[in-house]
Amino acid sequence: MLLCLSCITNISAQQATGLKSDSTAQKKWYSRITLGGYGEATASRMFYSNNYKRYTDASLYKDAKGFGKFDLPHVVIYLGYDFGRGWSMGSEIEFEHGGTGSAVEIEEEETGEYESEIERGGEVALEQFWIQKSFSPAINLRVGHMVVPVGGTNAHHTPTEFFTVYRPEGENTIFPCTWHETGAELWGRVGDWRYEAMFIAGLDADRFNNHNWIHDGAGSPYEFKMATAYAGALRIDNYTVKGLRMSVSGYLGNSANNTLNATGKYENLHGTVAIGSFDFHYDDHNIVARGYCDYGHLSNSLEITDANKSTRKDSPSPKNNIAEAALAMGIEAGYDLFALSPSLHNTAQRLYIFGRYDYYDSMYKTVSSMTDEQQWGRQKITIGINYYPIKQVVVKGEWSNRIFKKQFNNEPTISLGIGYYGLFNL
Repeated sequence: MLLCLSCITNISAQQATGLKSDSTAQKKWYSRITLGGYGEATASRMFYSNNYKRYTDASLYKDAKGFGKFDLPHVVIYLGYDFGRGWSMGSEIEFEHGGTGSAVEIEEEETGEYESEIERGGEVALEQFWIQKSFSPAINLRVGHMVVPVGGTNAHHTPTEFFTVYRPEGENTIFPCTWHETGAELWGRVGDWRYEAMFIAGLDADRFNNHNWIHDGAGSPYEFKMATAYAGALRIDNYTVKGLRMSVSGYLGNSANNTLNATGKYENLHGTVAIGSFDFHYDDHNIVARGYCDYGHLSNSLEITDANKSTRKDSPSPKNNIAEAALAMGIEAGYDLFALSPSLHNTAQRLYIFGRYDYYDSMYKTVSSMTDEQQWGRQKITIGINYYPIKQVVVKGEWSNRIFKKQFNNEPTISLGIGYYGLFNL
């Protein structure tokens, strides 16, 4: 049976509660297995230059011909198993951009040289692996490697949970996305309220940077994850209003002493990362609307910047300025045009026309002695369509324009995509 859930981390009703231990024990082994996953394929045409100097010498690239790309941003395979008596497991393997190993990139922050980049130890990642004990719907204990549900996109990141071809750009820029860490989680639901509370390893400050703030501080380029510093994350969802989910989430943890060589300039720094977020989802009356607002603060940003710039040339640190605060907000809304036709509306098909607005700045606030690099304050306007031939498959098309301050060139793009999401009990 196909289970269409709001988030791939919530496996099935039986695995979530673990209360049907007697009936589960009598099931055949294969009926306890859950298979599934999600994926997306995209094609884009960018009507702007991809030269690494397009922000430092913007006037030279005003009339650039642009470029195109095909991509497989995320393909995820999920496997879960219900052991019975409240015990279950879940795992996800994620393939990013259709490949494995390192990637060669042109470094915009340096001199345009080609460098081999390692992102989270490679482009095939174990996004989740956890063991869960369920005591009741209100109390579930999960230990292992899990998604950190801070912000709307991390908690709801499958292709059927946002209108745009690519993940919402603001949160996907300033936060790790999908953010996954090893630790322990307590979660549950009581009436119209759902909560998640996590204890996890802290972020790694030596990979923070100017254009996407703390994004690269999760995971690890090494064979292990540094856990000298610890962090906590919390998310609370409310479903009181019909068709509406409202959520708050947050994160708090140190990062400066969580580097591989936390001595010298890092030794006495905290580098505390504090994040507060609000997001919502509305689905009723043939309208779907979503939005979020995130604010993050980093202590000792100047000292961490100086420490990162002094690391060895072959270290994974980008060695550039890091802001004291970052901000991201976005909202999208779509209307199902098939609602205008009773015959189409009574089928599983949906055709949404949507609009979206994002504002995000990875250098929203800097200390007085640090240069505010204004190219990282960005807006984005998107309009497009989503066609659902069935509930689990979506075909997307959009036009978008990334808008900068007047000294920089805007970045219009046309994109197409197709995605799916589903879980299956055998």
